[in-house]
Amino acid sequence: MSQTMPGSTDETRPPLDIYGYNCIARHIGMVIFICLPLFIGAGTYQWDWAWFYAAINLIGWIVLSLILVRENPGLLNERGRRVKDMVGTKRWDWVIMYSYSLLLIVMPLVAGFDYRYGWTSPVPLWARAAGVIVLIVSFIPLTWSMAVNHYFSATVRIRTDRGHHVETSGPYRIVRHPGYVAIILQFIAVPLIVGSGAAWIPALLGVLLFFVRTALEDQTLQAELPGYREYAEQVRYRLLPGVW
Repeated sequence: MSQTMPGSTDETRPPLDIYGYNCIARHIGMVIFICLPLFIGAGTYQWDWAWFYAAINLIGWIVLSLILVRENPGLLNERGRRVKDMVGTKRWDWVIMYSYSLLLIVMPLVAGFDYRYGWTSPVPLWARAAGVIVLIVSFIPLTWSMAVNHYFSATVRIRTDRGHHVETSGPYRIVRHPGYVAIILQFIAVPLIVGSGAAWIPALLGVLLFFVRTALEDQTLQAELPGYREYAEQVRYRLLPGVW
């Protein structure tokens, strides 16, 4: 989710609860979730670039979690709740999120098979280095968005019960959906870092999926979130300034 009310002060910032710790555990678990298929597909743990990718991801999610503990613990508490608590999620978003979860498994699995069987040509070092930069950079808009957005929900839903307002600070001054910019960059980074041409197929499907999610969420916010249309007139671009 990409919109929220302005950030809370230190006096109103809630303490981290059991759900917040659960969210942090999920962040760490997600690294295992997306990296284990690399080694399963490869049939070996002796793959330096896969370990390098896993290490960057782990560091990125740990740093993100620590920043949120300081800046937005309430978001960790909210995102750590169970799926059944996500009342009001749009039906189409459940389809998108299940597809996203599937791609997070398929993409590294395909990359692993590519490494094992040599389906595609080796990737030059400069391309791998570019992938590392893209992955590191992706954590900037993701962390920044989650630090300022108290309703950065895992699914698309309007939280009128909690005073859902439009967020216009931080990265939201640049594009309307900075969190999705980060996810798209992370999809792009995988084939580059692990050097898999075959992994571009699920990676590009993931990019397309989040373009679709961006468009659908933007329509939802314009129709249901007060003040969002005015915000959209001020911040014209959804994902890429000057393009879309």
